[in-house]
Amino acid sequence: MSEVLEEIISKVLSFLASSGYFNITLGNLVMIGVASILMYLAIKKEYEPLLLLPIGFGALLANLPLSGITDPGGFLFYIYEYLLATGIIPILIFIGIGAMTDFGQLISSPKSFILGAAAQIGIFMALFLAIAFGFNIDEAGAIAIIGSADGPTTVYTASRLAPHLLGPVAVAAYSYMSLVPIIQPPVIRLLTTKKERSVRMPPQLREVSKREKILFPVITTVIACLLVPTATPLIGALMVGNLLRESGVTERLSKAAQNELINLSTILLGLGVGGTMGAANFLTYSTVLIVGIGAFAFATATAGGVLFGKLFYALTGGKFNPMIGAAGVSAVPMSARVVQRMASKEDPENFLLMHAMGPNVAGVIGSAIVAGIIISFA
Repeated sequence: MSEVLEEIISKVLSFLASSGYFNITLGNLVMIGVASILMYLAIKKEYEPLLLLPIGFGALLANLPLSGITDPGGFLFYIYEYLLATGIIPILIFIGIGAMTDFGQLISSPKSFILGAAAQIGIFMALFLAIAFGFNIDEAGAIAIIGSADGPTTVYTASRLAPHLLGPVAVAAYSYMSLVPIIQPPVIRLLTTKKERSVRMPPQLREVSKREKILFPVITTVIACLLVPTATPLIGALMVGNLLRESGVTERLSKAAQNELINLSTILLGLGVGGTMGAANFLTYSTVLIVGIGAFAFATATAGGVLFGKLFYALTGGKFNPMIGAAGVSAVPMSARVVQRMASKEDPENFLLMHAMGPNVAGVIGSAIVAGIIISFA
């Protein structure tokens, strides 16, 4: 009887010793706290909930000891290995983004391309700053792309250049995207005067024909991808999604791209990114630097767009509102809404949203091209 009891006690103790409770580390506890904060921000504050919620839960799973969920055989391992590391998920999301995007405002105001390009200055400034802090060129490129304010582009670039930094880079990118209404206004106010912020723009842009909207994704793909071949996966995915939308003959595919495809891809992207946030990878000095450089990238990207907007203001004799340049970062449509909100505070009858949407969607194209340029240097 005693031998049976001893065996039972031994097995119970062995079971307890092999449980996560007896193997959890301080780092795991800290990361579970970080995961909880991300989920809190997603649910309570509604900061990028579609991404921060699955990222937060993925990080929670990744820090439960002995689960094996991020090891070969675990489902988070396979999500990362076959969907994130290969760049497939960001590309699928880009198809959905293309199907959801109306490039009409950009087509009707081609100068928006310049403002969208100007906002990418922040990426290059952050690139040099990251190198100055000791990151190698690949790591610096993965960090600097946070300034694009484009989550899928950031994840794609990081997975190509520095997969070991994917977790902190993605979290920084999506966190700052959710903070667009907080980060951008101070930068805009710092660089503009009340008079500049009060400039009214024509209420309507010229009407864009269906033919123009159909030709735009085809022509843009050819020009951009011949210029920067490494940007072809992102640009091609974005434009095929847009062509599904504008062609008028693939409505079912367009709706699938806008809903089922992008929703499923977003879930997998979030869980996959969260799965890279194990304590050993995330709780490092590099993570602190990444968060700081990411903020610098975002702020300088906004500043670059505004400064070029001020140039347009000067060239047009004060007829162009320079705040529109801030929408050149590709946080669609949040940056354009920030511009509209600030314009309304200065003049309740000033409507800039349609004008701001041009640089906003131009920023999506611009950030994909810049990502291709950075990847080409790898």
